[in-house]
Amino acid sequence: MENTRGADGTAVQDAAGAAPTRASVPDTLRVLATALAPVVARGVIIRRPRVVALAERVDADRRLVRTLARLRERYGPAPLRLAVPGRSVVLPLAPGDVDDVLARSPEPFATSTPEKRGALTRFQPHNVLISHGAARADRRRFTEAVLEPERPLHHLAGPMVAVVREEAAPLLAAAERTGTVDWDAFGPAWMRIVRRVVLGDSARDDTAFTDLLAQLRGAGNWSVLHPGAPRRRAEFLEQLRARLARAERGSLAEAVAQTQATAQTHPVEQVPQWLFAFDPAGLATFRALALLAAHPLEQAAVRDDLAGRDLAAPQDVPGLRAAVLESVRLWPTTPAILRETTTGTVLGGRTLPARTLVLVLASFFHRDSQHLPDADRFAPRLWDDATALPARGLVPFSAGPAICPGRNVVLFVGSTLLAMLLEHHDVRLTSHPRLGPDRPLPGTLNPYGLRFAVS
Repeated sequence: MENTRGADGTAVQDAAGAAPTRASVPDTLRVLATALAPVVARGVIIRRPRVVALAERVDADRRLVRTLARLRERYGPAPLRLAVPGRSVVLPLAPGDVDDVLARSPEPFATSTPEKRGALTRFQPHNVLISHGAARADRRRFTEAVLEPERPLHHLAGPMVAVVREEAAPLLAAAERTGTVDWDAFGPAWMRIVRRVVLGDSARDDTAFTDLLAQLRGAGNWSVLHPGAPRRRAEFLEQLRARLARAERGSLAEAVAQTQATAQTHPVEQVPQWLFAFDPAGLATFRALALLAAHPLEQAAVRDDLAGRDLAAPQDVPGLRAAVLESVRLWPTTPAILRETTTGTVLGGRTLPARTLVLVLASFFHRDSQHLPDADRFAPRLWDDATALPARGLVPFSAGPAICPGRNVVLFVGSTLLAMLLEHHDVRLTSHPRLGPDRPLPGTLNPYGLRFAVS
């Protein structure tokens, strides 16, 4: 397919192109074995810690990157169709095609796919991510009104800071007593923050509620292969409805109560996704702590930046925000982004028929040394411009019209907690694998195994 130029000088694609090149059966099996299977095994909706530990030992994501790089060498950078019986599945191999897919979501690249619906209906059957058309537009409007993605600081940033400070205090006190911080200490503290930020202070210790969501997410890991648990889902949604009805002051539940909803909004079913998204955000924050602990110069620069700040006041800390973004770039919390074509369309000079599953494997583009010289290094300067993505194909929170609407909230909460931890403490990474500026960072990093010395 050739490009022509429009009146404004921009490239205009022809209406049709060649069919995508089809990968051989052996190459398709390599993709399934080294790319898709490890992603699915670790848990797409909720992580399986033992499998994550195994993936770290074999550096599974490094294998994924190598597999896709070899496919690009063999077939070229155009979208590649996998030899999957009964399903049209296309793998983008060029970062520009990733940007194009996400820029043209949700039409003709719909966010709702059968695979995603099979997973998310387990706990949020009317969520915006698995909606289309007018229903999706209404639910997206509602979600953006609550989460305020265009604002660097949410209007509830003040109460959020107060929550983080209160929960950071016992975490730091324990670290000072033992001299260490690990996931067993950090994870519960993070979830107390999440429950309070989303639902209010009364939910602080309601671990049974988030455990119930975790069980439903576990069923979602199996997508259409799981029979579902309708009674458990109904119980969870009823508990959530009661929590939201309290509209506790300073929580996102208060913002939910103040935001206009229609008959098709289903506001209660938009909230599980926020709780769900905050979970991997905690993993990203903990990995960001590992990056800073293993890079003394960057940690010192952050501490210098924190000196003199009043951390009781809500504020952006660019160095910490960049560290969390780098954590998500290096170890994506959404390793596979799915889109399905609603009609025939052209991508990268190839014509895709309707109902084609477009599978974006973010780890490949985030670690592609062909397009990103510092792909395997901690490079927080990539994120100096907070208003733009630093390179094509870098999509830590997706991109385009369907970009994660909660990105600024989770980045703010995560970076605020890091600020509390690092303001007066020196943190060293004591667990394996060793990280540092003198070696490439591993393709896979198990956050559940991270351990820090705190002084």
